[in-house]
Amino acid sequence: MQRRRFGKTGLEVSVLGFGGAPVGFLETGQNEVAEILNNLLDRGVNLIDTAAGYAGSEEMIGRTIGHRRDEYVLVSKCGRASDDLAGEAWSATVIENTVDRALRRLQTDHLDVMLLHSCDLATLQKGEAVAALVKARAAGKIRFLGYAGDNDAAVYAAGLDEVAVIETSVNICDQANIDNVLARCRQNDVGVISKRSIANAAWKGAAQQRGMYVNYAETYAQRLAEMAITPQDLGFPGEAAQAWPEIALRFTLAQPGLSTAIIGTTKASHVETNIAAAAKGPLPENCVTELRAAFQRAEAAAGEQWLGQQ
Repeated sequence: MQRRRFGKTGLEVSVLGFGGAPVGFLETGQNEVAEILNNLLDRGVNLIDTAAGYAGSEEMIGRTIGHRRDEYVLVSKCGRASDDLAGEAWSATVIENTVDRALRRLQTDHLDVMLLHSCDLATLQKGEAVAALVKARAAGKIRFLGYAGDNDAAVYAAGLDEVAVIETSVNICDQANIDNVLARCRQNDVGVISKRSIANAAWKGAAQQRGMYVNYAETYAQRLAEMAITPQDLGFPGEAAQAWPEIALRFTLAQPGLSTAIIGTTKASHVETNIAAAAKGPLPENCVTELRAAFQRAEAAAGEQWLGQQ
């Protein structure tokens, strides 16, 4: 598994990472999660991403691969209020309590990265939330801090000296962050994690999506339809449903400054498919150019800016 430099953290991360939202929200069995995560680690994937808000995800990861903690870069997210924790949303109190709970759930003495989970620009500018993570870093509870989100807030966060990592939406149907967020990250040597790296399988249509994916998938499916481009247009023969996953992942991996693309899955069979696609490397430049042009044409025709999905 190829690895890339993770910005100014000094770490190296696999180009393919694991997104832990589905194993929480979609009620995946512990044996299935153990199989998926251990297989990924065995195959060289070394970035595991989760969040306090992904119900059950932190606990599941801790139970299934906590014993292999030194083999992966562990990322979680915090800041939102929780019924079982003291503190208001984005307050120093709730952030401190969420960090401490994450350490227990994930069965570790430190997190490699803790991200603020998509607070708005005004909250970031107040500085309390960032300061709380700086305090956690000083205490040795986290190694690096950052922000997960999109658009103007992510651009602002990437410009903060304390921020070492940004997680943002980058995919064939979500291209706004390529030109603004990724550019700022390159300027400031910030490591970049792409979320929704395969556009929530937009080619399937919203009717085939489950649970947490439906809202995102509806937007992405509409955008892809309006982009009016097919795998055949890009030189990929065969069924679209088989070609799109590879095209989508390799498009994301082709974006300048990207460190790792996370994909969440609840099926062990998808692990091999994703690894095989990543092994082929970034999508050829001409294909990337065509997909970017299709996005821009459709966006212009829609008469509104297609911002990154929060």
